[in-house]
Amino acid sequence: MLSRLSRTPPNPLAMAARALPRAFHSTVASGAMTVSTNSRFILPPSPSPSPTVSHISSSLIIGRKLHYGLNCKEDRKWSVAGGWCGKAFASQREYRKSRKLQLKKRHKAKELELSVKICIEEQMPDDPEIVDIAEMLRLNVPMAMKFAFDTLKDSDYHTRDRAINDVGCFESIELSVLLCNDEFIRELNKDWRDEDSPTDVLSMSQHIPELELPILMLGDIVISVETASRQAEERGHSLLDEIRILLVHGLLHLLGFDHEISDEAEAEMEKEEELLLKSLGWKGKGLIQSTYDTEAAGSPPLENIDRKKEGSLRFYKPKFSYIFCDMDGTLLNSKSQISSTTADALREATSRGVKVVIATGKTRPAVITLFKSVGLAGKDGIVSEVSPGVFVQGLLVYGTQGREISRRNLDPVVCREACLYSLEHKVPLAAFSENRILTLFHHPLVDSLHTIYNEPKAEIIPSVEQLLTGTDIQIMAIGDGENDVEMLELASLGVALSNGSEKAKAVANVIGASNDDNGAADAIYRYAF
Repeated sequence: MLSRLSRTPPNPLAMAARALPRAFHSTVASGAMTVSTNSRFILPPSPSPSPTVSHISSSLIIGRKLHYGLNCKEDRKWSVAGGWCGKAFASQREYRKSRKLQLKKRHKAKELELSVKICIEEQMPDDPEIVDIAEMLRLNVPMAMKFAFDTLKDSDYHTRDRAINDVGCFESIELSVLLCNDEFIRELNKDWRDEDSPTDVLSMSQHIPELELPILMLGDIVISVETASRQAEERGHSLLDEIRILLVHGLLHLLGFDHEISDEAEAEMEKEEELLLKSLGWKGKGLIQSTYDTEAAGSPPLENIDRKKEGSLRFYKPKFSYIFCDMDGTLLNSKSQISSTTADALREATSRGVKVVIATGKTRPAVITLFKSVGLAGKDGIVSEVSPGVFVQGLLVYGTQGREISRRNLDPVVCREACLYSLEHKVPLAAFSENRILTLFHHPLVDSLHTIYNEPKAEIIPSVEQLLTGTDIQIMAIGDGENDVEMLELASLGVALSNGSEKAKAVANVIGASNDDNGAADAIYRYAF
């Protein structure tokens, strides 16, 4: 996807301030999400710093200075000062109206300083690969700028906007590069381009020729690491290679190239992309040529999605610390199975540090059996004998290290009456006693608890007295209905699946897809990150 922001500032505020977008904040507070059956960046003015490295945050790393020769009207040297911060915030400026600057020609060599900021948007996770790439870009970006500037003066391209031509007229040049995910760049597209879709790179020019400032505010390049990762895999090179290609594309946009205005402009920008990449010794073709190659190979375009997808969650911070999830009718489909899609969603969520806690009418052994079938049971899985969980409709609750923190038993008198009624009327009865199921006689419905719903195999007890002697009973209501209402009401975000009860759906914040359509997985990808 090739795109840039309009070179015409959209409003007076944008004309008065440098626009490195602030990180968006989640509209949902961190906490818990239950699965059962629009920020904008602002540009406030701040004092203009001196034309050196401006500190974005206390964690800024000052880059080393490099010196280059440049053929321009004045014999200058290049002094490059770069920096990057782990979680980036905006750096804004306001400009005072002043008399027209008289740029005097100097005969003495003077350094032209490049101030480069490499930033990681705050909603990105602490991914070591992204941090390494940011550190590499701290060195790569000044090199790319130097090579690009070297070609400006003698450029014979007819379509390039020459608002920036002889950089020798400036005392310093500033550029910011922001690494983000699809969600962030999608919001920028919505706000600035009226397009509700993510793109790989956006260029945001801040140069205003009429002001004739001594500082060239080149602008900002925003790169979606998520889209870059997919394109890198598709094109057979590394994520760093793809981000370098996107950097070159964005930089050329800031220097006046625009492939969107005509075929000739596209050809000229494509030529400059290839030239710059070759001069830098970077791998890969230019973005324009790569896009044509992808289309020629018949690969489907990257779809515009309204949720995150499997394999993309590493580029998102979790919005919730916990996900409390029902089993029957929610994690389980109509065949009482955890689908591979749902298992993958749970696996990705836990890999990002989200704790998944099961809250179900099932017994703990039944839940462990089901998760074992998809490789998610045990110490490092979602459920085990030492994990927290809510079982048997909340009558058995376990905390950390599997410690029992709540148990509620039925009155023995009620249990006796229920058992006697079962024997007299031949109504099948299943008595749940912690990890055991007890019954008074064989019946297909009782057997189905084991064969279909993975509960422990029922033990036949020959008499009511034996069944009740020394046994605590919790009897359970079976179904995926109204027992989820309280859980949905307590959660920060309650998601009821479309196959759930009407009462559950009435209190939910969101109605998701059905359990047979992997509704739980969809909710995790859509809302948990």
